[in-house]
Amino acid sequence: MNINLEYYKIFYYVTKSGSFTGAAEVLRISQPAVSQAVKLLENSLGSNLFIRTQKGVKLTPEGEVLYSYIARGYESILLGETQFKKMIDFETGEIRIGASDMTLQYYLLPNLEVFHQKYPKIKVNVTNAPTPETLEFLYEGKIDFGVVSAPFQAKQEISYREVQVIEDVFVAGNRFLGLKDKELEYSDLETLPIICLEGNTSTRSYVDDFLKSNGVVLAPEFELATSDMIVQFTLRNLGVGSVVKNFAEKYLQSGELFELQFKKRLPRRQFCIITSDKNPMSSAAKQLLAMLI
Repeated sequence: MNINLEYYKIFYYVTKSGSFTGAAEVLRISQPAVSQAVKLLENSLGSNLFIRTQKGVKLTPEGEVLYSYIARGYESILLGETQFKKMIDFETGEIRIGASDMTLQYYLLPNLEVFHQKYPKIKVNVTNAPTPETLEFLYEGKIDFGVVSAPFQAKQEISYREVQVIEDVFVAGNRFLGLKDKELEYSDLETLPIICLEGNTSTRSYVDDFLKSNGVVLAPEFELATSDMIVQFTLRNLGVGSVVKNFAEKYLQSGELFELQFKKRLPRRQFCIITSDKNPMSSAAKQLLAMLI
């Protein structure tokens, strides 16, 4: 049975308003057009849907059964349109982001604060994980986009945009004041107790690879899960901390920590926003992404 769905829409509004005239006013079409559509629907179905009365129309028993289904379906469509419009207008929606501690704290969080003030009804889910795990989440479609630190290796489907420069440094407390203002070789690190991140992070891999290219291999005294903990261990003089400078900035300015100086500086790198060509993105996610970039 191939019935024009517009007839069911007219049938819905005739029932809702209780008259052909009322439906015509809501739909902004002529009353004869409403009558014709109902007649065609009744002919297609092989049964009358309405009983005409002096006050308008009421449903036949068959019409009541049909309306119970049409109403649910059409009202679901209307609800879907309403939710769709809310998403387009950023009145509702959800964004899924992957970020490490570092990218979240020093790049994403300040931007999320601005975004949330502008679009308070948008739900934001942030999955906190190192860069390799964030890439996997993106491959699997679990996040809309990720904010990671370079360098990283990714599949061809991944696009990236550099958004902020970062710098890796070695810092120390007053136990190591003898090293302050000295120009060191990276080989000097091999004689010092080193505090660094665990090996499953892009930051650790970057520093290790750079040092290896300079003939230096570290044997860390402490390997920790977060850069914040590295700074705390360093403040307690448990060793020399390897961190992105942002984490230690406050303590470098206060003089509680100082930065070790080397004849050759570690090259700066970047925070990057990564997206996948295979993952469709909601309007809200696109809006945040535009703000970030």
